Amino acid sequence: MNATVTNETSKDDGVFVKVDVSVAEDELEPMIDAAWREISREVRLPGFRPGKAPRKLLEQQLGSGYARSEALRAGLPEFYARAVIDHDVDVIGPPELEITEGEESGPVAFTAIVEVRPVVEVAGYGGLRVEVPAPQVTDEEIDEQVDRIRSQYSDLVEVERAAGDGDYVTIDIHGSRDGEAVEGLTADDYLYLVGSGMIAPGFDEHLLGASTGDVVQFDAEAPGAADEDEPVEFRLLVKAVKERVLPDLTDEWVAEATEFDTAEELRDDIRSGLGEQREAQTRGSVRVRLGSELAKLVDGDVPEAMVSQDMQSRLQGLAYQLQGRGIGLDDYLRITGRDPETFSAELKEASDEAVRLDLALRAVAVAEAIEVSDAELDDEIALMIGDADLTIEAAREQLQSEGQLSAVRSELVKRAAMEWLVNRSEIVDPDGNPIPEEFLLEPEHDHDHDHDHDHDHDHDHEH
Repeated sequence: MNATVTNETSKDDGVFVKVDVSVAEDELEPMIDAAWREISREVRLPGFRPGKAPRKLLEQQLGSGYARSEALRAGLPEFYARAVIDHDVDVIGPPELEITEGEESGPVAFTAIVEVRPVVEVAGYGGLRVEVPAPQVTDEEIDEQVDRIRSQYSDLVEVERAAGDGDYVTIDIHGSRDGEAVEGLTADDYLYLVGSGMIAPGFDEHLLGASTGDVVQFDAEAPGAADEDEPVEFRLLVKAVKERVLPDLTDEWVAEATEFDTAEELRDDIRSGLGEQREAQTRGSVRVRLGSELAKLVDGDVPEAMVSQDMQSRLQGLAYQLQGRGIGLDDYLRITGRDPETFSAELKEASDEAVRLDLALRAVAVAEAIEVSDAELDDEIALMIGDADLTIEAAREQLQSEGQLSAVRSELVKRAAMEWLVNRSEIVDPDGNPIPEEFLLEPEHDHDHDHDHDHDHDHDHEH
């Protein structure tokens, strides 16, 4: 088989190349023979069991070209796949195949018009500035965590003042329409948290500033009401205003209520736990936010084939995760409160950004001559095969034969391009302070590869 790749052309809907492939007749003959064997299993001839009819007899009955057409139908995609692998064509969509010679006899020639990944240019990537969460924990954040613990042991104390946000009020509720009580919207001595947004719209607005003995009246929609339902007339009698009183933060209370002996030990533990979370959040945000900013530098539309492929990959990944939890996609949408149209739009937006990031990272790698060595490629292959009984050389050959070796190398190049950007971008916290260098390292660098590191795969087309 011989192949050439020519005529790279840009169209409104993408960049395409033509792959010309020629196949000698003796290369096609094994496929024709296999086609006859398959046909013999399906065709019933008197005196022969399925699969035992001679080829010559089948040719007499069906015509010699019958199996050839079947062999071409099955074999052309295989010859095409070999051609794009041998020539390292970075295809991103299915080809349009057309036989130009040999459809009935002799050597075969065909062409494949296929869309390839475009090469883009990005400007301004050397001066990116991104804001990420600060890795440091503030005293205020620790105080908030301490107060959450204290609130679990708090008391409600009645006060002689107007209700404020976060106070509790004891109220009698009477909801009616046209003088008739509405089922489920009438209660006595109901304890309501002001600012909780519960029961119905308007409760918080009318209870803020109310005092004991006040009566507030207003109209509001009932919870879960249909559009055509009339509003409910609410009448609330405020019977008491109560505030939450937290226990004093003493060593004695800490020793009694927690596993720690002193308030300082409790705060230290909270500081340590929050610190680990914040540091992980900072590290995890650096490349995500830097990638988002880089993706914005890609102008114009990106190939729909790449977006669709990424969307399909994300959808399959989500379906697999949901299957592990025993729920379907419809249940997931219901739980998350999204309709299919909104979900599809969000999915497409994420895939569009992922494709732009893929193209931008490749552009940075080209512009900055970023490459990976064979040794680095072998290290990645070693990580991929793990404990499998397979040598690096065998794994490399397998990846090459499957057309995936270039995808692995591309992933490494993009990863190196991202690290180039991390080292040359301005990465600050919300106050504009530079993020310390130790928080800019990839997570795996801090733990000696003791845990898996997730990467955004570029979903190269499988030839």
